[in-house]
Amino acid sequence: MNGSSKQHHRGVGMTSQRSRDRLVRRLQEQGISNPVVLDAIATTPRHLFIDEAMSSHAYENTSLPIGLGQTISQPYIVARMSEALLDGQPWLDKVLEIGTGSGYQAAVLALLCKRVFTVERIEPLLRQARRRFHSLGLHNIFTRYADGQQGWLSQAPFAGIMVTAACPQVPAELLQQLAVGARLVAPVNRPGGLETSTVQQLLVITRTQDGFEQSQLEDVSFVPLLPGLS
Repeated sequence: MNGSSKQHHRGVGMTSQRSRDRLVRRLQEQGISNPVVLDAIATTPRHLFIDEAMSSHAYENTSLPIGLGQTISQPYIVARMSEALLDGQPWLDKVLEIGTGSGYQAAVLALLCKRVFTVERIEPLLRQARRRFHSLGLHNIFTRYADGQQGWLSQAPFAGIMVTAACPQVPAELLQQLAVGARLVAPVNRPGGLETSTVQQLLVITRTQDGFEQSQLEDVSFVPLLPGLS
C-alpha cells in the first residue's frame, strides 16, 4: 500500500481518527459500554464503506444510502447489535451475517470474531464489499452470493448470527444453524404490524438445550429481508 492509499484509509479532516474518536464518545453517551466493540468502531474506517461524495458524513451517527435501495446502518445500531451478539464475551469464534450490504458491519465483526461468514443477495453490493475487505486486509471474512434466508448450512453451527434486514419472523433455517448457547440478533416486524412497516423490534434469540429464549432490545428501522437473488 502506497502513502496516498494509507492516508486515504486513515482519513483526514471529517474522516480522520479524531472524527472516529468523537463518534465513539457519542456511542458511550448512548449506552454502548463494551470496550472491544467501541475499539472496533474506532478502528474501522466507515468512510471507505460509503460513496466518497458522502464521506464527510461518515462519522455522524446516522444511516446513509449505499445505492440499490439499501443503506449502511447508523453506527449506534452497528455497535448495539455487535454488543448484543457478544453478550459480554471478548470475542466469538465463528459468526454468520445475513445482509453484507456495504460490508461495514462485517468489517466491525471481523475485529470481534475469529471468522465472519456473510451472505448477500445483491451481487453488485457483494462485489464492492469484497474489494473493500481485500483493500483493508480483512482476510477472516468469507462471503457468499446467496439468499440470506437460507443461511450458510455447510458452515453451521455458528457461535452467533446477525441479521441486518427486517423479517416478519426469523427464518427457521437460521435458528437451526445457531449453536446451543449462541445468540441470534435480528430486527423483526412488530406483532400484528405490516410487513412494509419501517419500524421493527430488535430481538435477541438464544438457543438453549430445550429450545429458544427471546428478549427485546429496542425499536429499529431496517430495509426488509427479501428472498431470492438480485
